[in-house]
Amino acid sequence: MDAEKSNVCDIGISKEDEIKRVIAQHPCYSKEAQHKFGRIHLAVAPKCNIQCNYCDRKFDCVNESRPGVTSEVLTPEDALEKTRQILNEYPFIKVVGIAGPGDPLANDETFKTLELIRQEFPEMTLCLSTNGLALPERMPDILRTGVSTLTVTMNAIDPQIEAQLINHVRYNGKVYKGTEAASILIENQLKGIRMAVEADLVVKVNTVLVPGINDKHIVEVAKKINELGVFIMNVMPLICQARFADMTPPSPAECKTVQNECEPYVQQMRHCRQCRSDAFGLIGQDLSQMSEERRNTIKLEMKDKKRS
Repeated sequence: MDAEKSNVCDIGISKEDEIKRVIAQHPCYSKEAQHKFGRIHLAVAPKCNIQCNYCDRKFDCVNESRPGVTSEVLTPEDALEKTRQILNEYPFIKVVGIAGPGDPLANDETFKTLELIRQEFPEMTLCLSTNGLALPERMPDILRTGVSTLTVTMNAIDPQIEAQLINHVRYNGKVYKGTEAASILIENQLKGIRMAVEADLVVKVNTVLVPGINDKHIVEVAKKINELGVFIMNVMPLICQARFADMTPPSPAECKTVQNECEPYVQQMRHCRQCRSDAFGLIGQDLSQMSEERRNTIKLEMKDKKRS
């Protein structure tokens, strides 16, 4: 077993049991866990290495609830202090994740933050979300810092389709566009996912459903990630913004149809709420956006659930 995972052996837990524990307490990976356990997103990663046509990042946003926005960007030290405060008040939170507002793997602050969190809270599940462009080269850092759950946003495995969803990628100091950019991104996503699964990370793939572009193709993504050993897939509806501001989002029925088509190949996450980069609490109950009175009510509700 890798040195990065030695903490599992040190406390007498088998690798298989540890994976089961992680899944059982991760609200994004278990539909049962979403009602009992929470997560905190630490917004320490503002930079991104690609530009998706549907992405509009905001670093001082308080009135939108979607990926790519945060009320502020934190330093690693600020993120640790925030984690201390929140875990003290809300002990039902079991997962610490970094999901932006840019791409975590394009920011060294991501790994400094994970090191600080792991040192002080070794019992917490560490989670990352990424577009996957830098995944192969950053895998040693991911393993070194103790990440056990990984989400990769992968919208196509056909470069012709992916090229319609991204404006450009920045890779090895150069900007790429069109199908060349898409091919680089897809190649690195597939390689990185394979490496993550082989390293015993529990992998989720997020796929943004964009009508008229990848809606008929997503089942092919599901088939491919099934081959790679991905644990769960999250088909998310397009949020119409940025270059796709004038598009029409898919209906709930359209999303359900695609999920049903993919279900035979990979388990589907159907309870996603497309959270902010600084969200914390239960899925669907973002405490970062609530009044103090409402937060206190939820604290009492969770204590009652624990006692019952």
